[in-house]
Amino acid sequence: MLKDRKRTDKIRKILRTTYPEVKTQLDFQNPFQLLVATILSAQCTDKQVNRVTRTLFKKLPTPRAFAEAPITMIEELIHSTGFYRNKAKNIQNCATALLQQHRGKVPGTLEALVKLPGVGRKTANVVLGAAFNIPGIVVDTHVSRISQRLELTDHKDPVKIELDLMEQMPKRAWNDFSLHLIYFGRETCSARKPRCGQCPMERLCNYQEKN
Repeated sequence: MLKDRKRTDKIRKILRTTYPEVKTQLDFQNPFQLLVATILSAQCTDKQVNRVTRTLFKKLPTPRAFAEAPITMIEELIHSTGFYRNKAKNIQNCATALLQQHRGKVPGTLEALVKLPGVGRKTANVVLGAAFNIPGIVVDTHVSRISQRLELTDHKDPVKIELDLMEQMPKRAWNDFSLHLIYFGRETCSARKPRCGQCPMERLCNYQEKN
């Protein structure tokens, strides 16, 4: 695995210049809303999640409301996000766990978050970064794909990618770097047809299947 900090710094600088302001695209008003929205975002666009949560959080505004609601009601409200049965079960179980273990509050540590039903490291790091401003690397499909193409990691396992990226930049950069790669992945470095001819990092990229 390449660990050229100077090269990584160049990549970070280009991304910061290209996307000077980045933030999560999920709408939320508190950590619990962000937690639910992030669980819903699996295999679903942020835009669609935001459409769903506008109604969802009006009908079910608190962890207790989710815990006590009929599961069929939650399923109906989130149906359009896909995999709705599994998501509804995870969200309701997560809300119940928050009430039983954390007095209905979303914990502010990775260790506590990943113990909640339906919450993995990716979801936990999204919540920590956006709701609590705690540094973390969010490894979604964009971050995984681009970090491999740019040779920032030679791993495919999300946890190993996360650790590789953490080693190559200061802690204060972790949150924004994840968001930079997500923005970049959506706009330029897509999975099937990357826009290599318009890529600001073309000279730093040795991806063998360039367009």
